[in-house]
Amino acid sequence: MDKLKVAILGATGAVGQRFIQLLDNHPWFEVAELVGSERSAGKPYIEAANWVLDGTPPTKIAHMTVKGLHDSLESPLVFSALPKEPALLREVELASAGHVVCTNASAHRMAEDVPLLLPEINADHIGLIDVQRRKRGWTSGALVANSNCTTMPVVMTLKPLMQFGITRLMMVSQQAISGAGYPGVASLDILDNIIPYVSGDEGKMETEPNKMLGKFNGDRIEAFEVISSATCTRVPVIDGHLVNISVSLAQQPTIDDIIQAWESFRGPAPVPSLPSAPQKPLQYLPQIDRPQPRRDRMFGNGMATSIGRLRQCPILGYKFVTLSHNTIRGAAGCSILNAELLAVSGYLGEFTPATVDRLQTGD
Repeated sequence: MDKLKVAILGATGAVGQRFIQLLDNHPWFEVAELVGSERSAGKPYIEAANWVLDGTPPTKIAHMTVKGLHDSLESPLVFSALPKEPALLREVELASAGHVVCTNASAHRMAEDVPLLLPEINADHIGLIDVQRRKRGWTSGALVANSNCTTMPVVMTLKPLMQFGITRLMMVSQQAISGAGYPGVASLDILDNIIPYVSGDEGKMETEPNKMLGKFNGDRIEAFEVISSATCTRVPVIDGHLVNISVSLAQQPTIDDIIQAWESFRGPAPVPSLPSAPQKPLQYLPQIDRPQPRRDRMFGNGMATSIGRLRQCPILGYKFVTLSHNTIRGAAGCSILNAELLAVSGYLGEFTPATVDRLQTGD
């Protein structure tokens, strides 16, 4: 089977590098175009990018010439790791020109006709693409977003609890420094320190779950109603966002009921069979001091979510800790999984994967 050619916007940055790493030897997609800033344009990737991940760029990628942001692209599928400001216009330009754009940027997440997609949670929201195309006059292009990297583990843990009636939510994050990009937070600010402020993230955590957990009625998303409060902090951890959550549940289930809901949770078909999908999207760790970023962020090859410390909360009812890898599942990995769902759902033109080849075991 011929692989689908893809382009990566913001390819020289930290999330762009994660796209390159995760797409290396992907069974369906092949990186064909790399896009960077104007200062990177025309250079071989190995010269344009300061590689900050383990190892080195794949050989083919290392010698690929970087394009400028406004250069024309041939790849039908585009992954965007752009900052918000350049994403505002360029992503729409590409989608209107017929490209399918799967973006990690925040620019269009809350647009009414843009799916804020997390496949295990809201795969049916993919139908919003049809609304988007009809509304904007696009025949083959599309714009699909994934959430803020700290919102993702929150939504993953809340979805199985919706059956119990979620009414109120309190969240306090401890976010890794890789979430700030590269070079990110200055060493004199983060070493031996915790910064009790992450610009913009508190508002995203209080609004994005409402859209992601909402119902698609065939025309728009009916938001999930919950009273939420978030506090976001930056901690001296390289990768892995941890969130402390307190929640009120109307039905007052037992602790065992909640753990069973998490452990038995699986995404709807065909999501579990997609190449990048973890076989077990959630794991509950019974140890009193887990999850921990260094020990648990790579569960499911970084695509799954770990939960622990579920206990009674004297104020809201229940409290627990959740953790995910912020640049894999919270960023590039989610965009890739979104694209895989688009592929099997017929939204990538004539490209149809012949078979599903799994990339990981999810153990």
